Amino acid sequence: MSTTGTRRRLHFSIGFKLITITSIIVAASLGGMIFLASYFFRDDNEIRIKETNLQVAGLIAKKVFSDVTAVVDKVGMIGNLLQAEKERTRDGQAGDGKSAARAVFDNDRDILFAAIVERDDKGEPVIRERLANREFATERGQDEAGLAASMGPLLPLLSGSFSGQSIVANPSPRLGYGALAFAVPYQRVSAGEARSILVIILRLERFNETVKSQGITKSYIVNGAGDVLAHFDQSLVTSGANLAKSPVIRMMLKSTNPNGQTRYQDTDGRWYLGSFQKIEFADLGVVVYVDEEKAFEAVYRIQRRNMIITALVLNFAMLVVWFFAKTITRPVKSLAGAALQVKEGQYDIGIRPTTRDEIGDLTGTFVEMAQGLAEREKMKEAFGKFVNKEIAEKAMKGELKLGGERKDVAIFFSDIRSFTAISEKLQPEEVVEFLNAYMTRMVACVNETHGVVDKFIGDAIMAVWGTPVSHGNDIENAINGALMMRKSLIEFNADRGGPGKPLIKIGCGINVGPVIAGQIGSHERMEYTVIGDAVNLASRIESLNKPFGTDILISEDAWGRVDEIFITHPMQKIKVKGKTEPQQIYAVIGRRDDPASPRTLDEVRTLVGVDMSHVNLDKPADEGEVKYEILE
Repeated sequence: MSTTGTRRRLHFSIGFKLITITSIIVAASLGGMIFLASYFFRDDNEIRIKETNLQVAGLIAKKVFSDVTAVVDKVGMIGNLLQAEKERTRDGQAGDGKSAARAVFDNDRDILFAAIVERDDKGEPVIRERLANREFATERGQDEAGLAASMGPLLPLLSGSFSGQSIVANPSPRLGYGALAFAVPYQRVSAGEARSILVIILRLERFNETVKSQGITKSYIVNGAGDVLAHFDQSLVTSGANLAKSPVIRMMLKSTNPNGQTRYQDTDGRWYLGSFQKIEFADLGVVVYVDEEKAFEAVYRIQRRNMIITALVLNFAMLVVWFFAKTITRPVKSLAGAALQVKEGQYDIGIRPTTRDEIGDLTGTFVEMAQGLAEREKMKEAFGKFVNKEIAEKAMKGELKLGGERKDVAIFFSDIRSFTAISEKLQPEEVVEFLNAYMTRMVACVNETHGVVDKFIGDAIMAVWGTPVSHGNDIENAINGALMMRKSLIEFNADRGGPGKPLIKIGCGINVGPVIAGQIGSHERMEYTVIGDAVNLASRIESLNKPFGTDILISEDAWGRVDEIFITHPMQKIKVKGKTEPQQIYAVIGRRDDPASPRTLDEVRTLVGVDMSHVNLDKPADEGEVKYEILE
């Protein structure tokens, strides 16, 4: 079953809307401000961190280059002394070259081993001259010859230097302790070939000290293959780690620039800000990086603090708006309640303006409107006592104009039997009193069945059904109204019959037909009524009740439309003045669907107290002008 017709629209109060809108504005404003401030602050921090990283990488690179150059120069001097000693020995001359080399060697404890390496007949590298750090050998539980022998497996790592290249390698995994191995061409054959090379093994501590951790900034040194040479985490050096897959290392190895910076995500899934600086020796490079989460911890802390401030401001704003909304919603709710009272017809509303703003102006205007409606309702109520309420409403709305329109309506006339004789026996005040009581009952019957009292003609009543508004069953309503009058009159006569309270008997006539309905008169004074031949016939039919001994008569046209609804009795045909054809008249007995209704005309006569002994069908009801003739 469809629920479209029963689905209710959501109702949101003004207070809720104000709080929601204010919250959205405050949240959007503060949120946008926090976002932009955080974004620019973070962006500025990122730039500064990258620049700092680049500066640190440059300083480390200069330090490493200086250290490496100094070591290479010193070892070169040692090599020259060793080579000179070798040549003197070959020529059979005595000299002090080796002792001089030893003196230079022993003055630098970071140099663990130095040697001149040449190739044998098979092209394999062999050590020709060497010096070892005796102190370090003693620490290792070796002699100088044993330490030199342990260096043999490293020669293949450094043999590339015979091609004229300077090489730096990490021998730590093979030696079992932290060290760096350098190889540089010593005696060159050409630019791309060396007859001998200098091999130097250095302690790792000097370079690890250079790249030690400084707060959140981390740094390390790699060679052209991505091998870690020095790292703040020494375990990566001793294990021979290779970081060639790191984005920042890949960028450094591919870059043609000596330095660079980037934001990258490493294999651990974390984001970093990294910079690199190449060293002009053996394709070495220094990498400096910062963990982004730690670098922006201050930014995130400020964001959290700003979010807390936003929440506090938002709650405060909602509280202020809530109190402010009450100054709006209370008067609006009062206005809504007052509007409901006015809708229900209660114009005495108990509201007054409480604010000096548009709501206050609206309240004042609404109170004035209610007062105006109250006065209008009083006027309509007073006006309705003289005319029908529907006509009064149309007149007050300006919908009634001079002139009329053709309509098919039911016309009703009623008259009190022997009113002249009754009036002669009563004082004028008593006549007015009983007429008012009688008319009140009769008019109520007309109104209850959607009829309109057209006018009072002395003791007679003229009413119509079907104008100004038709209810579709106007003839049935008119006859129902007449039957209600019969019942009401019986109740009215129940406590009458004594002096000053004569019994009242009436006759009713109903006809249906076309009329002109509208305002008749002048622009200064108008009367809403109906005119036409159908009105005249209804008046003639009403006057036949006395000679026929009946209380309700209807025309043949009316009978043809309600025969199946009401019990009727055909009376003698009549010839009405102005009509060429005889008219069939019917007496109304009661409704067919009413079990308490009388079933015969005699029962009706008994019920309403008609004495047929005084009925004379040969004598006209009006002693004046004869308006009808009863036919056999």
